[in-house]
Amino acid sequence: MFGFLNLDKPFDWTSHDCVAKTRKLLRIKKIGHAGTLDPAATGVLPIAIGKATRLLQFLPTDKAYKATIRLGMQTTTDDLQGEVISQKSASDLDLTAVKTALLQFKGKIEQIPPNYSAIQVDGKRLYDLARKGEKIAAPVRNVEVFNIDILDWRTGTFPELDINIACGGGTYIRAIARDLGMILETGGTLAALQRTASSGFNLIDSVNFNELEAKLEAGTFQPMAADAPLQHLSQITLGEIEARKWSQGQKICLDKQVSEVARVYNEEGLFLGISEFKEELLIPRIVLEIGNN
Repeated sequence: MFGFLNLDKPFDWTSHDCVAKTRKLLRIKKIGHAGTLDPAATGVLPIAIGKATRLLQFLPTDKAYKATIRLGMQTTTDDLQGEVISQKSASDLDLTAVKTALLQFKGKIEQIPPNYSAIQVDGKRLYDLARKGEKIAAPVRNVEVFNIDILDWRTGTFPELDINIACGGGTYIRAIARDLGMILETGGTLAALQRTASSGFNLIDSVNFNELEAKLEAGTFQPMAADAPLQHLSQITLGEIEARKWSQGQKICLDKQVSEVARVYNEEGLFLGISEFKEELLIPRIVLEIGNN
C-alpha cells in the first residue's frame, strides 16, 4: 500500500503523534508527513504512506488557515499555550485600525519566527533553546501572504479577530498574531488555528482518526493516489520501451523541451515516478513503478 492520507489533525496532538498513530493503524512503518502543525492547531496534515514518502519533497508548499487572534495579550509562545507576558485592555481598539494594520502583512514580507518553533539555529531547535532559558535571535525569513480575509470581529477587554489567510510555505501565523499586536501597540497572540488547506489537500476532503478507523474496520480504506497532490507538475507519457528503460534507471533522450521536474507515466496511465530534465535527457529521480515489464 502506498499513497496519501488527508488527515484532520486533532487538537493537542503533535504531528509526530499523528504519524505514530497512523503507523499503528495501517501497520506500515514507512509513514511521513508534510508541513508540521503545532499541537494546539487542528486541520489538514498530509500523511504519506509507504514509498509515497519519497514524494513529500515535491508537494506544493502553499497553505491556508482559519485563525483567531486575541489582542491586548502577549505570551511567551505567541499563542495561548504559553505564559502571559503582558496584558492590558484593548477595548478601545476598532476594526478600522485592525484592517489598516493587516495590510502590512499582505505580499512578500520579512518575518521573525516565534522563539518556540522548530527552526534550527546552529543545529539546535529554537523551542529546545527557549525551554532551557537561552535567548537566541531567530533568523529573519522571507515569506509570502497571498490573501487575508476578515471573518469576524468581537469587541471586549481582549478583542478577537477571526481571519482566513492564504500563504506560502514557512509562514508562521503565530508570528502574524504577535506582529499585529505590536503594530497596534496592544500586544497580540494566537487564540486558535485550523489549517484548511496544505500542499494540495483540503479540509473538506480530510478524515479524522475515528473515520479512518471505521474505514479500516469496514475494509473500505484506500489511500489517495500518489500523484493526486502532484498535479502542479507537468506530465510526460513514455512509450513501452522508453517507460521500461526509464523505470530501470536509464536516461531517456527527448527531442522536445519539458519542465525541469515532471510526473512520468506509461501509455496505460500508470504513474511511474518523478523525472528531472537536463540537457535533453529525461533522468529518473524517483521511480515508484516498473513500466511495461
